[in-house]
Amino acid sequence: MNPKSLIDVVVDDLRYYLPYELGRYFIAASVLAGIIWVLRRTRFKSRQIQPRTATREDFRREVVSSLMTIFIYLLVAIPIDWSEHNGWMTYGGDGHPFAYNLMMFALIVLGHDAYFYWTHRAMHTRLLFKTFHRHHHLSTTPTPWTAYSFALPEALVNAMFFPFWLILVPTPGIVTFSFLTVQIIRNVTAHAGLELHPRWWLSTPLTSWISATTHHDLHHSGGFNHNYGFWFTFWDRLMGTEHPRYRETFARVTARPDATESQGLLSTPSGL
Repeated sequence: MNPKSLIDVVVDDLRYYLPYELGRYFIAASVLAGIIWVLRRTRFKSRQIQPRTATREDFRREVVSSLMTIFIYLLVAIPIDWSEHNGWMTYGGDGHPFAYNLMMFALIVLGHDAYFYWTHRAMHTRLLFKTFHRHHHLSTTPTPWTAYSFALPEALVNAMFFPFWLILVPTPGIVTFSFLTVQIIRNVTAHAGLELHPRWWLSTPLTSWISATTHHDLHHSGGFNHNYGFWFTFWDRLMGTEHPRYRETFARVTARPDATESQGLLSTPSGL
């Protein structure tokens, strides 16, 4: 690859990366928001996790914050791309066998889940919470638009996963692209406010360790010292930070609509 000046990289990232990142967020959030709008007008309305509904002010704050987060992501992407174009960092090339790419995808997901758990938990300490993470928790009732609603310091922490990862593990471009695509879908799903996973999700060994929407919603709705994980639940299980009512709440919101309505189970359990 021919070396590029920093100015050339900045121009290219403004032309290509910025629209990509804006599109990634707005397409994922708006599509899921539309799906949820439809589902709330069907029998699936009983799967709303909290009785409260996000306000117009919540929406405005989340979108404005997300635009600032995307700006931070752009600032971090520029030195990454500059380093890659000048041979100081590599994405690991392309043309690898499918099995290799699948293995690399699994590795980056596991790496990101560990990074997210520990940085997230650190940002909940008294020393860091107000500066880094309080802004995200203004969204007590999350929506798909909450996915990128961070204070600038937290946005930087989240963005720094990629340079750290690429320095340690050269990763093919197709794997990076696939990860970013799946990651934003997982992110908006975690903040959906409506449980989108089937009721058997926590009952099978194959899926029970993959976090459902309820898992992260409990973290926003009062379980601030629980459920720090993003992709999976095993860090929370291992470290004793999984919300004690996660399974109970999931069972409640995924109960059959007729049972939910007759028993008044849409109310939030006390202590959440």
